Amino acid sequence: MNYTVLRVWGIPIRVNISLVVFLPILAWLIGSGEQLTVYATVIEAMTPATVDPEALAESDRWLVGALAAVGLFVSVTLHELGHSWMAMRYDIEVQSITLWVLGGLASLAEMPREWNREFWIAIAGPATSIAVGVVCIGALYVIPESATLLVFVVGFVAVMNIILAVFNMLPAFPMDGGRVLRALLARNRSYVSATQIASRAGVGFAILFVFLGIVVAFSPILLLLALFIYIAATTESKAVLIGELLAGLTVEDILSDARPVPTDATVSEAFDQLLRSRRSNVAVVDEDGTVVGVLTSSALRNLPMSEYQHTAVSEVMTTDLPRVDGTKPAFDAFYDMRSDRSELTLVERDGRLVGLLSRNDFAEVLAIRGETVAF
Repeated sequence: MNYTVLRVWGIPIRVNISLVVFLPILAWLIGSGEQLTVYATVIEAMTPATVDPEALAESDRWLVGALAAVGLFVSVTLHELGHSWMAMRYDIEVQSITLWVLGGLASLAEMPREWNREFWIAIAGPATSIAVGVVCIGALYVIPESATLLVFVVGFVAVMNIILAVFNMLPAFPMDGGRVLRALLARNRSYVSATQIASRAGVGFAILFVFLGIVVAFSPILLLLALFIYIAATTESKAVLIGELLAGLTVEDILSDARPVPTDATVSEAFDQLLRSRRSNVAVVDEDGTVVGVLTSSALRNLPMSEYQHTAVSEVMTTDLPRVDGTKPAFDAFYDMRSDRSELTLVERDGRLVGLLSRNDFAEVLAIRGETVAF
């Protein structure tokens, strides 16, 4: 569940419920005495600041934790805005920025396949984080050391931005470094091949994070990150491959030539046709040839076989199905059906229903093109 908290350049900034739950925990972790000392040591090692946790009152410790936690996710927002700004320079729509327990995600309407565009969009986030870190380090030169609370928060934000930039540049697709890797690979090889290599690198890092998160030091966050990288890397690889296989095809191009049945046909007649065509669903048409419904496998299962010969398909057909324009790109229709978890959708042409599209139609086309298209 996401909540829109503000808009920047017209981009909705959304906060996931996981972050709402995690922020108080993060504030507590940062503000607790032992962790505060650890962070102070890191800040002193990486910045010109000198931090004395003992100078903080008990109430100040929790205020430091809260401000540092919020500052971290403000930094993540700026990181994602860096990606977004570069994407908008290439006239790519940024649909939203979502903040969650593992960081942030800028959702683009499309991911450019030109290697140089993807490179600059990917690199813009870490570059923004480095810039924020440098500004914070510069501020530490002018903030008096006596302002312990402010020094700690600014120092923490400086360190976290540098770490954020370095960590995101790991070549673990789909992190920024993984997208940079794909962009560089795509200079002299196909986009699909570059994606597959970058995805395998991402899976490798996911396995490494699992090892570190279990064997070296138990870390639920690291394990969650490993799961996210693994799922995202494998999903992206499949999506790019499917996009390549369906490139140039519209919905009408992949419609099967399965014969429909008339509304007055019996379920028995329709069932025989389904057996001959090896299909589990069939379109139902009226006298004008317009599709008016679908006889589905679930309808057949719910009807006793003894009733097949005495029941017209019009009595048990389904009419409440999503619809798609036949001129729509096949790839877009494929992911719409996956998002809606639809097995079937009716196809329209000029406002008239002309066919029935199923996931099996996609499977057949993907299997055929997968055997004939070389990457």
